[in-house]
Amino acid sequence: MPKMKTSRAAAKRFKVTGTGKLKRNKAYKRHILTKKTTKNKRNLRKPAMTDATNVKNMKKILPYL
Repeated sequence: MPKMKTSRAAAKRFKVTGTGKLKRNKAYKRHILTKKTTKNKRNLRKPAMTDATNVKNMKKILPYL
């Protein structure tokens, strides 16, 4: 059997935690930050876990992660 290919774009955006969950960074932190509150911007810094509905697809495109 040939090796499966990892989606390199996804591999750069997701990390696996010790328990096997997928960790991701939050969106909306790149530009147009003046209208966002300080509290909102602070909360966008924290990483988030990938939603359970997306995990099956993510594991498919990240076979070796």
